[in-house]
This record gives sequence, C-alpha cells and structure tokens, in this order.
Amino acid sequence: MQTTLTSKGQVTIPRDVRQHFGLKQGMAITFQIEGDHIALRPARSPRQADASGFGLIQSRRKGVPADFDVASLLANAP
Repeated sequence: MQTTLTSKGQVTIPRDVRQHFGLKQGMAITFQIEGDHIALRPARSPRQADASGFGLIQSRRKGVPADFDVASLLANAP
C-alpha cells in the first residue's frame, strides 16, 4: 500500500490498515524511529484501564472516609 505525504505533512492511513489495528477518528497516534523505519502505533490513553480492570467503573457516590469503622455498623443494627 502506498499513500502520498501532503504539504502539511499529513498522510491518509488506508482503510484496511485502520480496520486491522482498530484505529478510529480522534485517536492519538505515536511515531517512533526504529532504525531506518518509522513505527506508527495507537497511543495508550491515560484513562485506559490495566488488565486487572481496576478503576474501570466509577461510582457517582461519595467515597467512604479512610477512618470509617465498619464495626460501627453492627453496633447500630437492630
């Protein structure tokens, strides 16, 4: 596949390549020089969750204070 560099330094990534790598409009892309080649990769977003999934779901509720005593709930139970 071949494309042309514009006067503004822009290129069009062919549709087959975008689909294969899941590139979508508005995604950040990184460029790295690797020897005599240029590597183009999707940039990892800071909000992207790790493999554990920690932080994937956010609650709208207020957080529990760090000094909250769970045992106090049992003392007030009927």
